[in-house]
Amino acid sequence: MNNIKKIGMTALAASLVSTSVFAGELTVTGAASMIYENYSTTDTSAAASNNKTFTQGNAITFAGGGELDNGMTVALSFELDDGANGDATSSTSVFDNHSVTVSSDALGSFSLSGHGGSSAQSALDTTAAGDIWDNFDATASIAATEVLNSSKAGNNIMKYTLPTMMDDLSVSVSYQAGGNTSAGSGSSTAFGATYTGVEGLSISYGQGDDNDTASDEREVTTMSATYAYGSFSFGYSETENDATTASTDQKLKSMAVTYTVSDALSVTYGEETFENQADAVDPEYSSFKAAYTSGGMTVTIGTQSAENADGTATDKDVDYNYLGLAFAF
Repeated sequence: MNNIKKIGMTALAASLVSTSVFAGELTVTGAASMIYENYSTTDTSAAASNNKTFTQGNAITFAGGGELDNGMTVALSFELDDGANGDATSSTSVFDNHSVTVSSDALGSFSLSGHGGSSAQSALDTTAAGDIWDNFDATASIAATEVLNSSKAGNNIMKYTLPTMMDDLSVSVSYQAGGNTSAGSGSSTAFGATYTGVEGLSISYGQGDDNDTASDEREVTTMSATYAYGSFSFGYSETENDATTASTDQKLKSMAVTYTVSDALSVTYGEETFENQADAVDPEYSSFKAAYTSGGMTVTIGTQSAENADGTATDKDVDYNYLGLAFAF
């Protein structure tokens, strides 16, 4: 991590607002990755895909802020991500997630995400096995219905994290204004809570809605738990989408077991089942991976498979193998 301390945040603040100024701190962090991917499928149709490819990722995040004269803390986060289209007016924009957060111990924290924000529920809906299903979406001609619907999130979402009410309990709520996508669309709200008061155990619950489409409003609930015992960690999660249109109801169940071989090496096995009312059969996923970390580098090798990948009766199976290098600095 590179630290650039007190580099003129006072002058920056003065140029933005006509209030008393303060000295702050700016930090810069980065992430990069190189991945080899190999997809193969039993589908022999022309639309199927058997792909081998290399992919690369990169991002730099600037985070600045400091304490105001009134005791509150303000923080700004801004990400540069090559290839991300954070600005809809430019297909070449590198501006990605950005947010402003104001907080204090007594009042909690309030944030506004101009881009890339999560709702209080969607912040909790990463599955226990790490979203295996997401590696098969829109791959090898898999139907677009295999996408998990979350509560409304994204640009210009407000999120409030309550101050500590009891030890080891975190509670947050979020709100996104409606009327931005279609006639009759409404605002969407969500809440989430995580409790870590038992040694080795973490339990989360979140609920939120998406009222962008008046004819098909959704209520999404996420429940998850992880428990660490010795070298083993066990996880289970379940996210359910209850929609006005019953044919779009969904439920995603996931479990994972991780064995920590050493401080640097771990292996994980996971499974997921996607119950989608729009499907004739339920896709099932499995994953096995090993990760080795040394300094700021992580090497990951894994294999994943999807049975009935597109939810149809054609019995389409897809395998996914990968080798990745990730760097944090």
